[in-house]
Amino acid sequence: QVQLVESGGGLVQAGGSLRLSCAASGGTVSSYTMAWFRQAPGKEREFVVGISRAGNTYRVDSVLGRFTISRDNDKNTVYLQMNSLKPEDTALYFCAASRRGSYVWVSQAIRDFESWGQGTQVTVPS
Repeated sequence: QVQLVESGGGLVQAGGSLRLSCAASGGTVSSYTMAWFRQAPGKEREFVVGISRAGNTYRVDSVLGRFTISRDNDKNTVYLQMNSLKPEDTALYFCAASRRGSYVWVSQAIRDFESWGQGTQVTVPS
């Protein structure tokens, strides 16, 4: 099972940017559907953005035009570029990997992801 380690979180003012990294070991990111989820205090974990093994990406409406996922196969790392951050983006962000399901499409279901990182905190004060 692939191991995932996130980094890059922090405190940023509204309108600012952050780039999260997810370094993988024990497996190659191109062999997995990779995704970022987030969990705000008192809320359920939710899908944010993902990239399929075929390279197709999908993101939820709330981050359209602001968040971008990318994959560097040489570094075996997945990134989440977050721009125009808002207070409602405050959450613990998790990287996840899945070998299940479609080669082309990105699952948004937590149950489909078998490997998870420990999370990195993103805080955007209001």
